Order: sequence, then structure tokens, then C-alpha cells
Amino acid sequence: MKSFVVSHLVIWTIFCGGIFCSRPASVNIGAVFTFDSVIGRAAKVAMKMAVDDVNADPRVLNGTHLNLIMKDAACSVFLGAIGAFQALEEGIVAMVGPQSSSIAHMVSQIADALHVPLVSYGATDPTLSSLQFPYFFRTIQSDLEQMIAVADLIEFNEWKEVIAVYLDDDYGRNGMSALRDELENRRLKIAHKLPLSIQFDPNEITTLLNQSKLFGPRVYVVHINLDPKLRFFNIANKLKMMTKDYVWLVTDWLFATLDSFSTVNQTSLSVLQGVVGFRQHIPDSRKKRGFVSKWRNAHKGMPNGSLNAYGYYAYDTIWAVARSIDRFIRLHNNITFVVNHENKPSHTQGNDLQLDKLKILASGSDLGSILLQSNFTGVSGRVQFNSNRNIISGGYDVININQSAMTTVGYWSNCSGFSVIPAENLKTKKCKRLTQDHKLGNITWPGGGTERPRGWVIADNGRPLRIGVPRRASFVEFVTVKDHQILGYCIDVFNKTLEFIPYDVPYRFIPVGNGKSNPSYDELVKNVADSVYDAVVGDIAIVTNRTQYVDFSQPYATTGLVIVAPVDNARSNAWVFLQPFTADMWCATAASFVMIGVVIWILEHRVNDDFRGPPKRQLVTAFMFSLSTLFKTNQERTVSSLSKMVMIVWLFLLMVITASYTASLTSILTVEQLSSPITGIDSLIASNWPIGYQVGSFAYSYLTDSLYISKSRLVQLGSPEEYAKALKKGPSNGGVAAIIDELPYVELFLSKETGFGIIGQPFTKSSWGFAFQKESPLALDMSTAILKLAESGELQKIHDKWLCKMGCSEKTTSNSKPDQLHLISFWGLYLSCGVVTLASLLVFLLRAIRQYARFKRREKDIAVASSSEPSKTSSHCSQVLLNFFNFIDEKEEAIKKMFTQCDNPEPQVR
Repeated sequence: MKSFVVSHLVIWTIFCGGIFCSRPASVNIGAVFTFDSVIGRAAKVAMKMAVDDVNADPRVLNGTHLNLIMKDAACSVFLGAIGAFQALEEGIVAMVGPQSSSIAHMVSQIADALHVPLVSYGATDPTLSSLQFPYFFRTIQSDLEQMIAVADLIEFNEWKEVIAVYLDDDYGRNGMSALRDELENRRLKIAHKLPLSIQFDPNEITTLLNQSKLFGPRVYVVHINLDPKLRFFNIANKLKMMTKDYVWLVTDWLFATLDSFSTVNQTSLSVLQGVVGFRQHIPDSRKKRGFVSKWRNAHKGMPNGSLNAYGYYAYDTIWAVARSIDRFIRLHNNITFVVNHENKPSHTQGNDLQLDKLKILASGSDLGSILLQSNFTGVSGRVQFNSNRNIISGGYDVININQSAMTTVGYWSNCSGFSVIPAENLKTKKCKRLTQDHKLGNITWPGGGTERPRGWVIADNGRPLRIGVPRRASFVEFVTVKDHQILGYCIDVFNKTLEFIPYDVPYRFIPVGNGKSNPSYDELVKNVADSVYDAVVGDIAIVTNRTQYVDFSQPYATTGLVIVAPVDNARSNAWVFLQPFTADMWCATAASFVMIGVVIWILEHRVNDDFRGPPKRQLVTAFMFSLSTLFKTNQERTVSSLSKMVMIVWLFLLMVITASYTASLTSILTVEQLSSPITGIDSLIASNWPIGYQVGSFAYSYLTDSLYISKSRLVQLGSPEEYAKALKKGPSNGGVAAIIDELPYVELFLSKETGFGIIGQPFTKSSWGFAFQKESPLALDMSTAILKLAESGELQKIHDKWLCKMGCSEKTTSNSKPDQLHLISFWGLYLSCGVVTLASLLVFLLRAIRQYARFKRREKDIAVASSSEPSKTSSHCSQVLLNFFNFIDEKEEAIKKMFTQCDNPEPQVR
């Protein structure tokens, strides 16, 4: 009995193992796409070739036959969904396609519900994400990658705004959304959008393109479906929009279309002169060349059946699915389906689709995981998916159509950007996206030119630019209206700047204000932001709050807020010659002259007859000698070595002091020194005096908002005459203590008025420029033109013409005190001179004391020798000092004779 049971178990195990371990004889995959389309025709042939190659290769599927069930979507989401259901009814384990992004959205939901992987070779919509559709795979590059490339090309050519032309469906809208995000990351933008209906109505296209002529941008990005008839560009050509100044950038649809033509129609390509676009990059390889050879043999006699990029991707898609199915069968030994009772429809009678037969692929998620791990080299290049189930980008070719030929001018990859060498051939494999490293070949633009188009024109809307101009009531030299003409410094700068712009700018000036008082400049600038004016030309200060809603040109004048107040002229002072030195400096200098006179007299008195004589004469000689050193006309010569050493140091000190005094006095006499009780902005704020400002100036808001000065202290003034009147009255008589205004106005005011000056330095830094609407391309061109104007010297000539009619005087600046020389600046010299002088005097005294002591010893020895009794000498201190001074008062020669007499006394007679 036991052996009987064991034998039955063995038989049952063998039977079951034979059933579950056997590979299926065939496996079905579905393909839903539009048969009669540029993509569909290429994909159909490519997929059939791939299925034949898979079935002929024993290494793949190991004997299991691969069946391809194709359903025609006919460019319809509805029919595409029906085709997907029909394919799923036949037990497919994977679905290939569809080529349309709109259909892919619908079919992806069906595939997800039945756990069947959907692998598309043509749906490029970036929103077909792995999070929403976990069973969706893409073997073609997403439009997200392509829009990065388009944005890079726009940035590379330094265009700021573009017009987007796109198909109004999931493919077009989501592609433009990706482009918008990429442009915003680069501070660029889509200025206008031209959505086209999927019916491709010629009248609609004509209307939209005509409307776009009214816009300023001339860079068009065209993102539509493949169009074999090139209807869009034929219409653009008829509207004279394929000419100079226009730029046409296209996504990969155009070159996929052109690649599909058996023989490129030369007339068709001539319509596309200057178009630049992208084509999916298919690296050259042996597999690619072999596939192209097979392709040519497979589609002989088929009209419009040339190979395009979608054919390569469709071929590799079948291989990726076949490899994954092979690994799935090896893992699970079989392919099974299960019925989902929860989602089974309750009523299926009369339903040709027989939805009740739809079953879920068991372990479909495992097949998806295996597919995600695909990594092989196909005819389109490396087939490998990233974490989002998109194929890893292989980059794009950059194509330019010139003289009816397609020319590759470069390559783009997300790693290296633009280059003239394919990414796979670059020596470095490091990712570098630096804009300065990008490089493309020469491009021929619409109209046949090779110079990069500007990318925008003055809007062709039947009107010139509206330029607001302040009608000033004061300081009319800057801008004014006279005899219905706009004149002034700012106007001449603007008109001259336009001469440096290489195109015509139609415009008309619109005076703003009543001419009786200056208009509000803040309101004037805000009107530009509100599109009341296209620009504002005048003495417009570039300040922070204004830059938030308008763009300014390069500054054409430097300015800043300064304080102007009444000043006293120090040049009329009769004692101005005393101002170079401070009091302590004068005292130190006078003491030095006295000291030098005394020291030189002491050192020279014993050896120089010029310093001897009656006391009155000696006193005069000493001081005259000291003072005469100023003019180097000393009549008395110095004999003592110590005197000469003192004189060397003294003359050096005197040379420095004299030069410094001369320089300071020259500055005081030639540069007008002004004084005012106001020393700067801090002292003005601390006071309670009224402050004047110009009507319409930004100074008012700056003083109240930034410096927090009470509005009650601010007095509005409208003209230079009011400036002078208010300043002369002063704060105590209904006037103002000072006026705060911009430097150019103040300089013009001071050139006509006297008795006033600028207090201190400008306490703000600012500039004048022309205001334009935000992101106006004209602002950039005007900035470049202003720089050229300044470099040519014309800007200074315009300044001199208007602002120097009465002569350009130097700036009148007030200092709190004249520039004086202080003792601390020369104390080192005085110290050196004092040390040398005292050292010389000390050496002299030591020598004199030594001589005196020697003389007294000799005198005592002689007295002892001549008398047997010692002589009595007085030792009183005063008598000693008197004798010492009498000794040194003697000449040096007399002292030497005394020593000689002491050494040789006369013999005594007995």
C-alpha cells in the first residue's frame, strides 16, 4: 500500500512539472498606432522586421513564437481605446505604442488596470509620468529633454522672448508648459502663444500668424504634429514671414517628416530656408547600418516609406519587450492571466468588446520591473531606462536648412550642451553645462544671412513708440517744450543714442505736465509699467523702487543727492596768510627760531668774531642769523663743527616747513574756502531747520522714507529763483536752511548764483537713465548705444552744450574749516632737530667744563709754586659760576694762550 501511494505521488509530480515547466508555444503582444501616418508607416515596417528578427533568433524566447497584433487608432482617442481593448482580449502580455500622446493617456489607464506594460516609441508628452502611469514606458526621448535643448538654444543666441506655436492638445500644451518652465529658469519667457487646432485649418493659421506680426518678438518655436505637406511653413512663406529678422525654431517633428520623404522635394525645402531645429540623435553603428540595409529591402515600392527616427525606436521597442518576456518566462515558467471579479462589468450583452473576457496579467508588475532593467545596444543606440521609465537621453542633432539642404550644425546633450562633435565622441565624459563652452557651426538664417538675428522688432501695430517726456517748469536745460518742440540735454542724449542703434525706431514724444510745475516722476515711471507709455525719456533717476516695475537703460549721467546752503567766503580774510598753520604750529615754529638763534650763538661765540662784540650787537646777530635762514642769506658764517651739524638738521626742517606752508597757502588762496553752520546731512537732520526740495524729485520720498525727516520740515520749491530766495531768507525769516537736490541741478544752480555752495559730499549715489517697460529688448540695445556714445566723446559734448553755456565752473564745496597744518604732522622733524641741537649744546658744555677745570688746576699749580704759603681762594658757588661764564666768554684762542702761559712760566730772579 505504501509503495502504491509513493508511485502515484511521483507520477503526479512529473505530470504537474511537465505542465508548469513547459514554455508557451507563442506569446502575443499588441501594437496600437495610426497606420496611415508618417510615424505609423515607418513603425509598422520596423516592428514587423523586429518580430521576424526575434523569431529568427534562438537566443530570444527560446522557441516561443512572438505574435504582433496590430490595431489602427486612426488618429482617434476613441478608436485607439477600442483597439487597445481588442488587443487585450487576445491575451497580449505587453502593448507597443501608441504614437500619439493623447491616445497614450487613455490607453495607459487601460494598461494599468490590467497590469500590462505599455511601451511607447512616439508619445513624448512630459506628463506621461511613472507616478500616474506605473506601467507606461517610453523608448523615445521625452519632450522635457527636447524643451531643455530648445531653451538652451534660445539662451545661447541671447534672445529674451519667443512666440510659441503649438498644437492645442496634450502633446502641444504640455510640451509648451515644459518649455515655459525651462525658459523661466533662465529668466526668459514665452511672450505670446499661438495654439492651433488639430484640424490644421489654413484660415486659422493665417489669422494667427498675421496677428503675431503685431508683436515685438520675432523668434518662433513651432511644436506641432508631423506635417508632410508642410502646410504651416507654406502659409508663413506666403505671409512674407520667412525673411530677414524672423527666426524659426522647430522641434523634432519637422525633420522626422523630411526624413520620411523618399526623395526630398527641393521646392518644399526652399520654403524652409533658414529654419533651425532638432532631430533625435541616432549614433552611427554597425547595427544601425545593417538595419538601414534591411529596411531598404523591406519597403521597396512603398510610397513615402523612408526611414525616420521613429522607425529605429519602434524596432528597438519590440526587442526590449521580447527580451523582457523571455526573462519573465524564465522566472515564472509560464504566462497566466486572472479574472478581476471586482472590476468585472455587470452587463456585457450586446457588447462586441466582450469586456468580461478582459483578464489581468498575473505578475504584470514583475514584467514591468524586468523591462525597467533593460540594458542593451539597439539600432537607435543604448536602450536603458531611468527611474521615471523614460529612455536615457541620447541627445539631439541640431539641423539647419540652407539652400534646399539639411545641414547638421551641431549636437546637443543634456550633459555637455551644444558641441560640434557628438556626445559619444567627446573626449571628456564629465557633464559640463557652462554656456560659454557651448559651440555650434555656422547657421544660415531666414533671408540668407549668417549674422544672428536680433530676435525682435519694434511692434508692427501701426503706431510708433509712445515716449513720455516730463514738461519741466524749472531747470529747462535738461528737458523742455518750446514752440511745440521737445528740447534739452536729455532729449539730445536720446536722439544721439538712436544713431548708434542699427535699426529704425519709430517714436513720438508725449509731453507730461502743465509746464507750470514739474510733474511727479514716480507717477511718470508707473505709467510705463501700466503701458500708458512704452518708455520715458528725461532726467529720470534710477532708484530701487522704480526698478521693480520698469527696466532702465545704461546710465548716461551720474548724480546723487547733495546739500546746498549759504556760505561765507574765507578768501576775503586779511589774515589769510596765518591760516596754513594752526596756533600750536606757529608757536612751535617761533620757539624753534629762538632756540636755533641761541644755540648757534653759544656754539659760535668762542670761535667766531661775527658772534662777539657788545651785548646788543650779539643779541641782534643771533636772532637775525636765525631768521635769515628762511632766505638762505646769512652774512655770518659758522665755524664750529657742532654749529654746522645743527644747521644741517635745521635747514632740512625749515625746507619741509616752508614747502608745506607754501602749498597750503596756495590751496587756500586758489581754492575758494567756504564755511557754513551746516557740516553735513547728519547735522542737518539733527537740527529743526526747514529743508527745501525740488517739486517732482524723488528727494522727497527719500528724505521721509529713508532718513525719517518730518514732512512738516520739507518745503517744496519749483525753480532756481525760488531756491535762491528761500536760501537768502534763511530758516528764521520763512526760508530754508538748506536745499537737498540732485547734483546736476545744483551744479546748474551754482553756475548762475553766488553766495551758495555744496556742503560736504553727495550722501547718495544715483544715475539717470531712460525707463522702458519690463523686459523690453530696446532697453538692452539702448544701453549698448549709450556706452558707444560715451566712448565716442559725443556724450560729453552734449553735456557741455547744454550745461556749460555760462562756463563749467568747478564744484563749490564747503568745508567746515580750512585745511591747516598741525604740529602732529611734523613732530618727528621737530623732535629730531631738538635732539641734535641739545646733543650739540651738551657736547659744547662738556668741553667747556673740561677746559675750565684744566685751567683752574694749572692756575693753582702756578700759585703754589710761586708762594710758600697756599693761597686762599673763594669756593662760593656764585663766584664759581661767574668765573666759569667769564672763562667761556673768552675766545678760544685766548684760552689756548692761557694754557701756553701756564705750561711755560717765567723764571724768578734772585
